[in-house]
Amino acid sequence: MARTVSVAAVLCLAMPLLSVSATQAAAETRSLKLYFVHTKERANIVFKRNGKFDPKGLQQINNLLRDWRRNEPTKMDPRLFDLVWEVYQRSGASDYIHVVSAYRSPATNNMLRSRTKGVAKNSQHMLGKAMDFYIPGVKLKTLRSLAMKMQVGGVGYYPTSGSPFVHLDVGGVRA
Repeated sequence: MARTVSVAAVLCLAMPLLSVSATQAAAETRSLKLYFVHTKERANIVFKRNGKFDPKGLQQINNLLRDWRRNEPTKMDPRLFDLVWEVYQRSGASDYIHVVSAYRSPATNNMLRSRTKGVAKNSQHMLGKAMDFYIPGVKLKTLRSLAMKMQVGGVGYYPTSGSPFVHLDVGGVRA
């Protein structure tokens, strides 16, 4: 009986804390500071307001992260933006996220596969679920470590690429 009372007491004390954090999450506004290295476009875009994805912000990010070779946007998976935002916050960064690659059309993906190794035939980039980026002032290995701890999707680490970057996607969890 004493055990039941103590569990109930703990739950009563914990409930206000749980509701506070749930309330904070519901009221949260999230934005990404993005700089696309190929187009030189820069924007600070709010993609979530009051805990809900903002259609206007998502459209702006979709356009910014388009396949720049074909000037072709797609509907990116908004969970990717939450993942990148979370890694950005945990890294303590303040500079713009330098995007190396985001959406790639099948035609662009095939062209890249024919020129370089390491481009997946069924790339998450073609599904609008991936982003390759770096953040000035934040070590790539720090970004990789933070993303891997989250266990949300795929994490790639390319420190010796011509333009070193980390790959994040919201496909299956893998590294």
